[in-house]
Amino acid sequence: MGGQGIERRVVLRYIGLASVAGTFPGFRQWAFACSHAAPDAGLAQAAKSSYKPLFFSPKQFKLVEHLTEMIIPADDTPGAREAGVAEFIDFMVANRVPVNGSDEMSQNTALGSAVQGHFLAGLSWMDAHSKSEFEHEFLDCSAEQQNSLLQEIAYREKYKPTTETGREFFQLMRDYTVVGYYTTKIGLESLGYPGLRTAWPKAPGCAHPDDPEHAHLQESSSTNLAAFNLVK
Repeated sequence: MGGQGIERRVVLRYIGLASVAGTFPGFRQWAFACSHAAPDAGLAQAAKSSYKPLFFSPKQFKLVEHLTEMIIPADDTPGAREAGVAEFIDFMVANRVPVNGSDEMSQNTALGSAVQGHFLAGLSWMDAHSKSEFEHEFLDCSAEQQNSLLQEIAYREKYKPTTETGREFFQLMRDYTVVGYYTTKIGLESLGYPGLRTAWPKAPGCAHPDDPEHAHLQESSSTNLAAFNLVK
């Protein structure tokens, strides 16, 4: 599975970025790897209810979920779908939380309120481009057609002049998918990291308490905020 070479310092950076979602009770599958909640509590929540998207429409959420699984598919370890990465992305986009997981990641990562527009435009572009190429929206195309479309925006050697918007969206999707996946127990175990609680004893809350869009998110204590800054 892609990403097996991610360094521990980068994983810690991902955890700092994802920690803002760690206390949200509405997830059905996605679970923060460093959460101190009882494991059975999450299973009980998943059993009694399905995830309700905060920002995306049901159709958009289904497309986001499918794209995350194409980016990190299941092989000998569970993929992004089983890890609930689409739920993480929906939460982060709904709260306008930017993700820039490492220095090597895309410089086009959306910041603040712009992230919502970037995602909506990108999802619309995927369906429009798919219809122009194969006369079907992306999810209605065959697996072979979907792979062909994604390769056009994922691999430099297959870039086309007409796919610039799609390439920017793919970079955005990849960044959010990678951070969302490698901050779950499933993602950490796929890297050979069974847990990082010894290095991350308590997850910080939101690092932007002055942002009115984040006012409802849990505020960080000074100790937790310091821990967050160490891995930025």
